[in-house]
Amino acid sequence: MGLGSVSTFSLAEARDKALSCRKLCAEGIDPIEAKRAQLDKARLEAARAISFKQCAAAYIEAHKAGWRNAKHAAQWTATLTTYAYPAFGNLPVAAVDTGFVMQAIEPVWVTKPETASRVRGRIESVLDWATTHGYRRGENPARWKGHLSNLLPKRSRIRKVEHHAALPYPQIPAFMVDLASREAVAARALEFAIFTAARTGEVIGARWSEFNLDASEWTVPAERMKGGVEHRVPLSAPAVALLRLLAEDRRGEFVFPGGRHGRPMSNMSMLMMLRRMGREDLTVHGFRSTFRDWASETTNFSSEVVEMALAHAIESKVEAAYRRGDLFAKRRELMDAWAAWDTDPWRTG
Repeated sequence: MGLGSVSTFSLAEARDKALSCRKLCAEGIDPIEAKRAQLDKARLEAARAISFKQCAAAYIEAHKAGWRNAKHAAQWTATLTTYAYPAFGNLPVAAVDTGFVMQAIEPVWVTKPETASRVRGRIESVLDWATTHGYRRGENPARWKGHLSNLLPKRSRIRKVEHHAALPYPQIPAFMVDLASREAVAARALEFAIFTAARTGEVIGARWSEFNLDASEWTVPAERMKGGVEHRVPLSAPAVALLRLLAEDRRGEFVFPGGRHGRPMSNMSMLMMLRRMGREDLTVHGFRSTFRDWASETTNFSSEVVEMALAHAIESKVEAAYRRGDLFAKRRELMDAWAAWDTDPWRTG
């Protein structure tokens, strides 16, 4: 067993080291294995000294390829930088405890409950990742159930959920007449959004390649859907007519192009159109609620058909496992009935 370089250790030091090794041997301990164990322990301690910030960066790098939205990684970094890093970003991840987690989220739990809840969840995920990698031990101090739930009020008790402002469905026909008189791409996009009950992001990101106008179908790819699942939309006759009109002046791949070449319309364009119409009381998303109210109160279509038309996720895993089709034929009947209501001139008074 080597004891070190003669240029580093004196003869007396070498004798002391040799004596220590002989004592270990006398106790039945291999001094070489003991030295290796000591080095392994030192490396483990160094690994546990990795900071929370380093773990967060590694977590984001490891998971960003699986996130549907490319902006998700930037949002993670931004929220952790704003709320978590000032409290314990540079501390060893093994040192993060409940007190540090509370220091990060408690100041904004009441004023910004949704943001604080996201930060808590992201801290929890990073700490779970660190535990799996062996950088820390024990329970996760950012877990909610049975832990932080004892220290913080539920979000639902902090303030009521603010629903998107919606137009009462009897007023839709008159609104559509006004909207049709507006000469702007944003007006056509809003019309299309109402006809299809689609979300803003699905509409402004629509590409011509997603449509089969002869079959009156629109297939939104999974990467553009909130639930991450491809969604087929049956197009009513007015919706198809609107698209054929837009196709006559087609500019690029986007159905609703923005001011910059090769870019879609801004997600604020339809909201600004509502403001120009003097309807600051409404939101684009609210028209989905209008559609839902209309379907519930004036039709006999099942809730399942309506929810699927809205592309809502199935909360029950059992129901999701047994559902096979997408009720496309029934949804076509529903969307045709909705378009007839929207465009019926007898209801515009």
